[in-house]
Amino acid sequence: MTVKRFIAGAVCPRCSEMDKIRAWRDDDAEKQYRECISCGYEDAQSTVVQAQPTEIPTRVNTPHSSAPEAEEVVINFIPNSGMTKH
Repeated sequence: MTVKRFIAGAVCPRCSEMDKIRAWRDDDAEKQYRECISCGYEDAQSTVVQAQPTEIPTRVNTPHSSAPEAEEVVINFIPNSGMTKH
């Protein structure tokens, strides 16, 4: 016998009613189901864990192999005493 349980605070994606969604699992089919008792909405999800796709290497997630190739330059800001703010 399958036990169907209500999900507290769940909102139906079709009719937007709160606390009308109930869920259950079927381990033989490796699926998890949910349904709305108000409008009859139903859906199913697989409980099998899928392999995650590999992340595309970018400059953000790839560590630096060496220090950046940039020349260090010191910049001095000299205030112009002839200029006034209005």
